[in-house]
Amino acid sequence: MARIKVVYLGGGSTRAAGTVASLIEHGDAFQGSEIVLVDLDQDRLTLIERLARRMAEVKGVDLTIRSTTDRRAALDGADAVLSSFRPGGFEARVQDERLPLRHGVIGQETQGPGGFFMALRAITVLKEVCSEMQEVCPDAWIFNYTNPVNLVAQAVSRYSGIRIVSLCEGPIYFAEDMADICRVDRSRLHAKLVGLNHACWSVEHTYDGEDFVPIIKRTWDERRDDPSLDREDRRVLQLAATMESIPAEYFRYYYFRDEILAELAAKPTTRAEDIIAEAPSYWDHYREQAESDRPRLDPGRSRGGISELELAIDVMGAIFNDTGAVYPVNVPNRGGCLPGFPEDLVVEITGRCGAGGIEPIPSLPLPAHVRGLVMQLGEYQSLAADAAWSGSRIDAIRALCANPLVQQLPLAERLYADLAEAHRRYLPDRLAA
Repeated sequence: MARIKVVYLGGGSTRAAGTVASLIEHGDAFQGSEIVLVDLDQDRLTLIERLARRMAEVKGVDLTIRSTTDRRAALDGADAVLSSFRPGGFEARVQDERLPLRHGVIGQETQGPGGFFMALRAITVLKEVCSEMQEVCPDAWIFNYTNPVNLVAQAVSRYSGIRIVSLCEGPIYFAEDMADICRVDRSRLHAKLVGLNHACWSVEHTYDGEDFVPIIKRTWDERRDDPSLDREDRRVLQLAATMESIPAEYFRYYYFRDEILAELAAKPTTRAEDIIAEAPSYWDHYREQAESDRPRLDPGRSRGGISELELAIDVMGAIFNDTGAVYPVNVPNRGGCLPGFPEDLVVEITGRCGAGGIEPIPSLPLPAHVRGLVMQLGEYQSLAADAAWSGSRIDAIRALCANPLVQQLPLAERLYADLAEAHRRYLPDRLAA
């Protein structure tokens, strides 16, 4: 089994407890490895470190776990860098979600202008991380969960020599959720979703070897007026039945834009404000378990559940143990594995993971009637990554104009002015000025 040094950027976050629980659960693949938790808040780091050590001890896993606020020192000699952090914290996310609504635009963590400014902040930090890695661990991999994961991977893969793969369970749980909506057995549904992160569609979808689309259409006919069907599930089901493909749930922001905008504007709090209100209970739970003889995370009291970033840990294990396992990944479209998209564009596709890296597996093309929006999002992704890495304020405004939720220059200028002012401390002068 691989003995590696894993550096976890974001190791003092609300999600960190679930992430180290995942690492420990997969500990057999990493016996003898070192885990270094890195964050800005020493108190929270100390708590997560204590909790992680107790969980590893009880599980009988041979892992050395420590923490530090010194990122560069932590990176020295790293084999794997697990990236899951939020520059500006949830307070910055509040601005990403709240300010666009004042301009009549959806505010969301990864979509639209909110997602754009999250990308500007995140890529600014990761550019520094890549520079440090070039000096102290140039052969290490970044396993990225920092949002928006597609824009982050686009910037790093295009401009840095550091190897990166961005990961998201979406292609797995979008299909599982559709099975649940259709009230069928998840294990009998085989679906392959491809495209961009948070913008993928199924190009393969069979149930017991037969086309799954008739089941989706029948369910829509039967459940369209079902009061027990959740509003968001109804939208996803209608979209799947119309487009004859299982969609990423984030497409609701485009295909049901006006409805979603009205709902978000009417809601008294943003999602980030809801999480901020819940956060103290997470930390209370982590403190309780850190003092327990047999610590056990409660899914209902842990941010994101108890198996956080599990896909990253699976892919990490496959690469360092050379298993050749296949997982959904976000990597450049080498060889045009996703037809119709540029080879240097980071796409969400299945990839075979081993010691030689990640080999994208050729996919069927996206259906013509959904491909246009995904291609537009891909152009925006490319422009946004360029602007975030080395562009000017004008470059950033042009990229924001390309976002399908914006697409108007005066609106993009107003949005940029407000959000850049709100996030000035997290942006380089070339983007803030």
